[in-house]
This record gives sequence, structure tokens and C-alpha cells, in this order.
Amino acid sequence: MSANSPVAAGDQPEEKSKPGFRIPKFLKVPFWAQILGGLVIGVLLGWLARSQDISWLVTTLDKVGSTFIGLLKLAVAPLVFFAILVSITNLRKVNNAARLASQTLVWFMITSLIAVVIGLAIGLITNPGAGTGLTPKDGAKPDDAGSWIDFLTGIIPTDVVTPFTDLNVLQIVFMAAVAGIAVLKIGDKAQPILDLSESVLALLQKALWWVIKLSPIGTIGLIGFAIADYGWDLISKYATFTADIYIGCALVMFGVYPLLLTFVAKVNPLQFFKGAWPAIQLAFVSRSSVGTMPVTQKVTERLGVPKEYTSFAVPFGATTKMDGCAAIYPAIAAIFVAQIFDVQMGIKEYLLIAFVSVVGSAATAGLTGATVMLTLTLSTLGLPMEGVGLLLAIDPVLDMMRTATNVAGQVATPLIVAARENILDRDKYAKATSSPLDGYDEPADERQPVPVAA
Repeated sequence: MSANSPVAAGDQPEEKSKPGFRIPKFLKVPFWAQILGGLVIGVLLGWLARSQDISWLVTTLDKVGSTFIGLLKLAVAPLVFFAILVSITNLRKVNNAARLASQTLVWFMITSLIAVVIGLAIGLITNPGAGTGLTPKDGAKPDDAGSWIDFLTGIIPTDVVTPFTDLNVLQIVFMAAVAGIAVLKIGDKAQPILDLSESVLALLQKALWWVIKLSPIGTIGLIGFAIADYGWDLISKYATFTADIYIGCALVMFGVYPLLLTFVAKVNPLQFFKGAWPAIQLAFVSRSSVGTMPVTQKVTERLGVPKEYTSFAVPFGATTKMDGCAAIYPAIAAIFVAQIFDVQMGIKEYLLIAFVSVVGSAATAGLTGATVMLTLTLSTLGLPMEGVGLLLAIDPVLDMMRTATNVAGQVATPLIVAARENILDRDKYAKATSSPLDGYDEPADERQPVPVAA
């Protein structure tokens, strides 16, 4: 519109045309503060419920937390399918897409290897299984144990319905990848399918965003029930193991990633945390990389990674990039189980742990918990599967930090790749703001194909 063009009545700013009461900006509580408030209230209510033995409060906290997780999981299956399908087709908008995809996978593996080495080092230094008072009799063999045969054969579904009803994310990813490649091969004739997929994905993300806005309430239930049900006594039994997981994740999140961002991507790591923090804190609460995916994608774009590449890297990372669940945790957990069952491990076993962590991380599939990855690791090492039962009680407390680390890596890796390939918008990175909820409904920018340096 030119400077002297008349402004039509319908072109007036939306804020002036909306009638009714509006909350002043200074009264609006930032999303991060809402999450923090939920954490504090949840801890207090959980402590009250446990100390005063208030059964109805424990039940209420459980229902609130489980309902929130249930709402997140409700969208997981279709969200993963359409996100992967659309992300693969979006690569056609990026020059040298194969190079970007391969670089993303390489950096996923590099950071996973660093994370598992840190996990092994911490486990060997601290001996997390010593002095716990736990014995092999305290363990219980899980109903389902992961193995390499199950992992490899389980990727291919036997029908198109069961993966969605059973929430088998790996099989959903497989079908989505096949569908996405088929759409690319068919070309213009498949455009209606692609248009429909993009519309459904937008609908799912919008609905999931409404669920995400309930995170402060979900936080109260999840944290409150964890305190009320498990209490500090249980945590004290696993004090060394719990501290190991949190310290290991913290070293990766606040040490490894900032160093890579500083020396490889050559960006300010403090700005990374400012931009990525909304996704990291939501991951901590929800314990689901897939449930956090819309926020992860939003903050990654705000940090200057091109939308076309982000729409591939983030869904891919949400189902395969698990430094917390698939690297640090199984490394320390394997050492813990070996010490409880008095099994000696050597260099060969430690190398196997590293191999499983780097190659088998897709087994976690972005859902809450890392039991599949743990059983896969234990079965590879020949350790007793009853060791899984030793860790199930404490798992929700550990899963919060593990998932936060996962999501931090899912943002950091695309940043590193984008910076190395000279497609990172550094000005946008420097100006990234905090809450991804603000301005989510703004229309997406129209972008030209992203150039990639030779």
C-alpha cells in the first residue's frame, strides 16, 4: 500500500475493532511464570497431601496430571504422521536437501555420543548402585522387553490402523516417511493430498496449542502427584542415581550445547536459552518430546532457522533425538543395574552402551518414559531385565529432566547445522524473544527456497 492510499474500514488494526474487556498487558502473567507457579503450587499440594494423608487430594492431582498427559497423547499419532509427511515434502523447497538431512543425522549422532560418554563417566565415578540397600529381589521383569530383532522388525507395520490405536510411533514414522516420499515422486498429481495434509497438520497444531496453554494446570497435577505418591523417602533411596541423571543432563544441556553453539555455530549461547527456554520448560513438565513439538518448532524458527528446514529437523528430532532418554539415562542405568546384580562390566560393555545409545535412540520415539531404550540396552549387554523394575518407581522424576535435555538438543542441532550451512538468520537469532505463545496465530512468512553453501 502506498503512503497516500486510503485505508478501508476493514483494514483497521484488529485491536481497535475488537469490542469488550481486554486484560491490560501489565496484568498478563508470562507463560514461564505460569509454569513456575504451577511447579511451586504442585510441590506444596503434593507435600500437603502426603504429610496429612489427604487421599482425595492425591486422587485429584493424579486425575489432573493424567488428563493433561492424555490430551497431549491424543494428538500424538496423527501429529507425528502428518508432521513427518509434510516435513519430508517441505525439503523440496530447500536447495541441497540431501546434504541438510545427512548433516542433521550426523550431528544427532555426534551429540548423542558425547552425551553417552558423559553418562558413562558419571556412572563410573559415582557408583550409583552402591549403598542403596536395594537387592535383585526388589526388581521385577517388565512385561515387554526390547531387543534388536523386535526393534528392527517392529518398524514395519502389519496394517495401517494398529500403529495409530496402539500408538506405535516408530511404525507411524515409517508410514509417514513412505507417504512423504511417494508424494514427492508423484509430483503435481499428489498436490491435493499434500494440501490436505498441511491443513490437517495446522488443525492438529492449533488444537495441541490449546492443550499446551493448560500446562500450568497440568504442572500442578503432575508435580503434586509425584510428590504425594513417591515422596522424598523414595527419592532418597535413589539419591545418587537421581543426582547422576540430573547432573549428566545439566552438563549436556548447559555445557555441551553451549560449547557447540559457541565454537561450531559461532552464536551466543545465552541467546539460545532465551529463545529455547519455553520449549525446554514445557518438555520438563509434559515429559513428551512429541507433545512439545509445536513449541520446539516455533522457538527454532524464532532463533533464525529457516522454516522449511525446521519443519523437517524438528519432527525428525522429536522422534529420534534423545540425548537424555537414550544416551545419559541408559548409560548410568546400566551401571546401576550391573552393580545391584553384581555383574562386572568392561570396555566391551561400555562400547556396546555407546553403540546402542547412538544407533538405537529412535526406540524411545518421543513419548514419556525411556523403558524401551533401557530394556534394549540391558538385553544387548546381557544384564537381568529385572533391573528395569528397580527404576520404574523413580522414572517420572527422572523423565522430566531427561525430556528437557532431549528438547534442548532438538533445538540446538538444527541451529548448528543451519549455522554451518550458512542459512541461519543471525539477526533473527539475536532478536529472539521468549514465550512462543505470543503471536502464534500470526501468518507464516512466505519464504523463497533456502540456499545452501557449497
